[in-house]
Amino acid sequence: MSFPDFADPTAVADALEAAGYLPSPGIATAVFLAMRMHRPLFVEGDPGVGKTALAHALTEICGVRLLRLQCYEGIDASQALYDWDFPRQILHLRAAGSDPAAGAGGAGDRGDLEASLYDRRFLIARPILLALEQSPAVLLIDEIDRADDEFEAFLLEVLAENAVTVPELGTIAADVPPLTVITSNRTREVHDALKRRCLYLWLAHPDFDREVAIVRSRVPDAAVRLVADVARTAGRLRTADLLKPPGVAETIDWAHALHTLGASRLDEEAARATLGAVVKYREDFVRVERSLGELLGG
Repeated sequence: MSFPDFADPTAVADALEAAGYLPSPGIATAVFLAMRMHRPLFVEGDPGVGKTALAHALTEICGVRLLRLQCYEGIDASQALYDWDFPRQILHLRAAGSDPAAGAGGAGDRGDLEASLYDRRFLIARPILLALEQSPAVLLIDEIDRADDEFEAFLLEVLAENAVTVPELGTIAADVPPLTVITSNRTREVHDALKRRCLYLWLAHPDFDREVAIVRSRVPDAAVRLVADVARTAGRLRTADLLKPPGVAETIDWAHALHTLGASRLDEEAARATLGAVVKYREDFVRVERSLGELLGG
C-alpha cells in the first residue's frame, strides 16, 4: 500500500474540498510537494486557522491512519518513540520463576530469560514508532513549539532517516516514509535546522469569501445572511486587539451556536448571548461587550 498519486495541486485541492477542507492554492501546492518529495510539512499559524484540521483531511484523502503526537513542555523520546512495558516484564519474570523447568538452568538460562524481557511483545510503541512501522500513515506532531530544544534535536534525527534504533531490537525503518505534518502556534521560534528539513507553510486567517465558504460547508443549514454576518464580525474581532483573536474554529462554533438558537442573522442580542462560542478570555469578553454595537454595525 502507498499514498495516492495525485497528478497535480489541483487534484489535491479537489480531494481536500471533497473531504470538507477548503484549501487555498498555496495549501494544495504545499501538500502536493510534500507527498511527491517525501518531505515533512511544517505548518505554522495562529491557533484555530486549520493546521490540525489539515492533517485530519490528509488522512481522509489518503485513506490511511492518523497517528498524533501532542507536544508539551518536558516531552521526551520515550513519550514519542517507545517505552518498555515494565509491569508485563515483571509478570514475565514471576511466571518464569514459578516454572520448575525454568529454574533448573544455569547462567545460560538466566541470560536467555533476561534477553526475553526485551522481546518485541513488551515494547510499547508510541506515535512516531507506530508511524514508521505502519506507514503509509499521516504523522501529526502537534504544537512542536511547546516542546524543548532537546526534543527538536531528537525529532530532526528521526526525520532525517525515517528510522529509529531500538538497542535491544535493532533498527526499525519505514518502508514508505509517513506523511508528516508538524504544527506550531509560534509561541516560540523553532530552530532553523528542523525547518530546513521540512517544507514550510504559513496558514493565515482566511479572507471573507473563503471563511464564508468554510462555515457554510461545516454548518450547511445555517442561513446565508447569518453565515455572512458571523464571518464579517469574526474578521473585525481579529483586528480588535484581543488576547485571543478568534480562529476559523471559533467562527464555525459561533455560527453553529446561533443556528442552534434559531437565529437567521447576527444582531446584538443574539451576539451577546453566544459570545462564549467565539471569545475565550474574560478580558476579551468585557472588551467585546462594550463595543458590540460598533463591531456589528461598523
